[in-house]
Amino acid sequence: MLRIGMIMHSRRDDALKYAARIAAYLTAHQVAVSAENEFAAELHVTPFSKTEKADVIVSLGGDGTLLRGVQYAFQWEAPLLGINLGRVGFLTEAEPGDIEAVLDAVIAGRYMVEERPVLHVEAAGMHWHALNDVVLSRGGRARLTTINTWVDDELCGRYVADGVVVATPTGSTGYSLSAGGPIVSPRVDCMVITPICAHTLQHRPAVVHGGANITLELLPDDIQTASLQVDGQSCMELRNGMCAKVRMDARPIRLIRLKEQLFFQLVRDKLTEWTR
Repeated sequence: MLRIGMIMHSRRDDALKYAARIAAYLTAHQVAVSAENEFAAELHVTPFSKTEKADVIVSLGGDGTLLRGVQYAFQWEAPLLGINLGRVGFLTEAEPGDIEAVLDAVIAGRYMVEERPVLHVEAAGMHWHALNDVVLSRGGRARLTTINTWVDDELCGRYVADGVVVATPTGSTGYSLSAGGPIVSPRVDCMVITPICAHTLQHRPAVVHGGANITLELLPDDIQTASLQVDGQSCMELRNGMCAKVRMDARPIRLIRLKEQLFFQLVRDKLTEWTR
């Protein structure tokens, strides 16, 4: 039996409403439904389980909710479908008005899968995965951070800045873009290193090959801390001399597509919509 798992924006009342609508529709079509533990009881579905994996993950929210779903989709090797309840929705595929048609396509297997590269980040013996970006930043502190950035054991730059973003091509239209980084087609095998509000005008974004090993090192001879954020989620605090190591994971994430997406048209449409 097909099993579909749902994740949703925790602070949107309409997310729970649409989730209930989806759960009822899927159940009526003999599809098993599960959801994150905090919502499962209210939706009368099975909570997520480590032993019972979902075949498809459906995200109800904006890009932030979908990025949270990446952790489940990557762990279970399940394709991920985003239904947009937010403003921009770069990564989502459908709108609420399309729910029944989209679910019919998923049940029948009438969809394409687009593979996107995922970052693997490791620090202090812990590791995470990111579809968009990894950020090492000063957080709410007043002092700038000093971060040595290494690419394949070669010093790329010593950034005195608010922080550094390492982004995939998918993430190039997110925080990296806001910090002055380039827009990169998702078909390019690369990573983008973008300093955030660098103190020196010489510091510019750098594009490195997809097989690179990137190390972000807090300057060891200064007393400083920095926040490590993975796809917008705060993961840990790094102290002076500590490092975060970033590389492309061997496995991509799979996004469900119902039609072919034209990347630069999407960028034009979404950036125009975002600035209204």
